[in-house]
Amino acid sequence: MLNVNNNAAALKRDILVRITKMQLDGSLLKNIRYIPRELAPAGSKPIRCCIYHDREILKMRVAARMGFSVEEMNEDTELDELVGKAEERQKPTWPMLTVLHEACNACVKTHYMVTNACQGCLARPCEVNCPKKAIAVGEDRHSHIDSAKCINCGLCMQNCPYHAIIKIPVPCEEACPVGAISKGEDGREHIDYDKCIFCGSCMRECPFSAMMDKSQLYDVVKHIMKGDKVVALYAPAIAGQFKVSAGKLKSALGACGFSDSLEVAIGADICAAKEAKEFEERMERGDKMMTTSCCSAYVRAVNIHVPELSPCISDTRSPMHYTAEIAKKNDADCITVFIGPCLAKRREGFDDELVDYVLSAEELAALIEAKGVNVASLEESKIENAPTASARNFAVTGGVAESVKIRLSDMSILRPVVIDGLNKAGMKTLSMYGKINAGTMPTPPNCPNLIEVMACEGGCIAGPSVIMNPKLGGAQLKKYVSEGTPDAHGVN
Repeated sequence: MLNVNNNAAALKRDILVRITKMQLDGSLLKNIRYIPRELAPAGSKPIRCCIYHDREILKMRVAARMGFSVEEMNEDTELDELVGKAEERQKPTWPMLTVLHEACNACVKTHYMVTNACQGCLARPCEVNCPKKAIAVGEDRHSHIDSAKCINCGLCMQNCPYHAIIKIPVPCEEACPVGAISKGEDGREHIDYDKCIFCGSCMRECPFSAMMDKSQLYDVVKHIMKGDKVVALYAPAIAGQFKVSAGKLKSALGACGFSDSLEVAIGADICAAKEAKEFEERMERGDKMMTTSCCSAYVRAVNIHVPELSPCISDTRSPMHYTAEIAKKNDADCITVFIGPCLAKRREGFDDELVDYVLSAEELAALIEAKGVNVASLEESKIENAPTASARNFAVTGGVAESVKIRLSDMSILRPVVIDGLNKAGMKTLSMYGKINAGTMPTPPNCPNLIEVMACEGGCIAGPSVIMNPKLGGAQLKKYVSEGTPDAHGVN
């Protein structure tokens, strides 16, 4: 997994901050065209062939951060034109992702390569274990792979005692669990949105940041500046991204211009109670299993790629939906803004009539910086009727299943299992459960009857748009969870 601390992530943040600062001080229309020149000044070392090519790519990056698909742009499109279009835009546009082909490295097809660490050993396990006899030792006493015969099984790499054989992947294709990314005739990557589950893995793993999410930050700031009532709905994972208490995070959201803020853990309490009741009802009527429904990337993955498991998905809506419902009941005219670490929630929000916009942790961090808010120095806001500790713990793998468990009237009926990360192996596991549910595979003894699935390994704290290392984010989340209301069964 590509570390969150890298130059591509820093560049994305820089662009977001620059745009937002200009938007707030009213200079965006006049100065947006200069952002590429400021980021790639004369005399700086180019990333691509020349500084002018770099600036054209930066221009497209700015467009994506303004919420536009770069595929719809051409070389004559000026950035200041986009400001007017963004001002007129009433809602986010499809799709949530945009591919910057000019930035794509057009990586060669995934393959295995023998490095000069090869010792030409007597054992030659790479050669012996190759099922297609694609490896032979040449006159230079080094192993060589015949690409025409190689099937990329990786056995040569696994068996080499010197680790002299390495895998050269295509990072975005490697990361996509559902095969939604492939090369076009131009050698660059294209996304099949009919297959895509919007997990964001390609966006996170592409070292050239060619896969980009279309930001909705401009639209949110636009409503704040107009004086609209804008309500922030922040996911539990967000509390793990900033080294502050829940009270200070609430204060920071107010300092950024949000009229009010609600913890999405409130919706998680509702979600857990409903799923616990639904699970008992399903087991009583004889269902084989039920799966959780809060991870929208997982729900889309099943509906598209493992339809045999679709009937098992809980009918309960997500915590985001229930929290937005509360906000709209309080004020039907408010603008609801979900804030989380996830691209899939942006997709879910597109279809949810109660969710107006979805921001990422990266975008919230950019807004805080652009506004000049020193979060640590803010006074604590009072948190009234704090959600339960287990609801706040939805952000980590296993948290949802545990939250459902403690709400059951009879915990002994539960046989939970957790799928931690929807990589290719995770999708195979889902396929197995789909076959069990469809009856095409025998039901094993003590087969799990509650399946929790997290698209991101480790849970939401490891989402594609986090700003903190997941381990550090997890430690911070524990503090946030400990401030929650103790659960009925004493969990805290």
